[in-house]
Amino acid sequence: MSNLILFIRERIAWIGFFIFIIVMLNMLFLLDVGLNSVSIWYVNVSLLVSFSLFLMWRYIFEVGKLKDFLGNMDSHLDDAHKGGLALTPFQDVCFRKVEDILDEKNRELNQAKVQLQEYSDELLAWVHEVKAPLTTINLMLEHVEDLQLRRKLENEWLRLHLLVDQQLHLTRLASIEKDNYLNKVELKPIVYKEIRDLQAWCIEKGIGFEVDELKESVTTDPKWLAFIVRQILSNAIKYSPASSEITIFTELDPTGATLLHIKDVGIGIPLEDLPRIFQKSYTGTAGRESSQSTGMGLYLAYNVAQKIGIRISVQSSVGEGSLFTLRFPLQNEYIKLTGR
Repeated sequence: MSNLILFIRERIAWIGFFIFIIVMLNMLFLLDVGLNSVSIWYVNVSLLVSFSLFLMWRYIFEVGKLKDFLGNMDSHLDDAHKGGLALTPFQDVCFRKVEDILDEKNRELNQAKVQLQEYSDELLAWVHEVKAPLTTINLMLEHVEDLQLRRKLENEWLRLHLLVDQQLHLTRLASIEKDNYLNKVELKPIVYKEIRDLQAWCIEKGIGFEVDELKESVTTDPKWLAFIVRQILSNAIKYSPASSEITIFTELDPTGATLLHIKDVGIGIPLEDLPRIFQKSYTGTAGRESSQSTGMGLYLAYNVAQKIGIRISVQSSVGEGSLFTLRFPLQNEYIKLTGR
């Protein structure tokens, strides 16, 4: 129907000219007494039917050619194909122009893809190069005798390490399907390792952890799960007050899926910020007050979680803290995710 309306709108000049001819003929029939013997209605109906059939033929012919052209948009219209379409000279010029534009845009797109891949590879190589001196610095910190100085240096090292880690996983995000392996893993060692890695920051702020037994095993990729937990924990530590506590526990939802909860008693998230906290570079109301906030942690965690079948949800209110929940896929959901 939309094609027909567009066709009629494009041929409005034809229709207007036809109506003009009909009106002129009717005026001649009325003014010329020599035409009184000819039925004016017979002429009008004949012309109307003829013109309608002509429009129908043009509509079927032209729309059919257009669909054929659009269906072959990805391939060049060679001479034989163009001959099969029976293009008019004007249509041939238009189609050639469209082809030239498409070819130019495809070349630009391919060039941009190559440049983006080269940049991504260079950035990934740079991140790996940076990780080596970071590891060395971390080992050297153990030899700093001044305990207070060591704590400050460890805290700054941790901030730098987290930023480099974010950049590394941001670069890998586009190709995560090629870099994940889903299997059965235990939650406890993953969560405890991330807590230990953030120890310097927690000691500085006096933040403790109340961790459930975490006996559950889940189907996921352990490396990417560790990254998700790391982002949520670092976010909880960042916005928690000094000498507070972060609670980590698990439960099963009504469907039998495992839920991992990470709860803090920090400043909380305003209601208007909740729908946008997983958007790229969105720092929110609290983030604008902190120069440390990049708005990338939760964005990366959410996108990684989606790609490996984990659902992240959050409950929060200002002044009462936040509760982040990771829902792990069931066995049948895992099968759909892996396509097996």
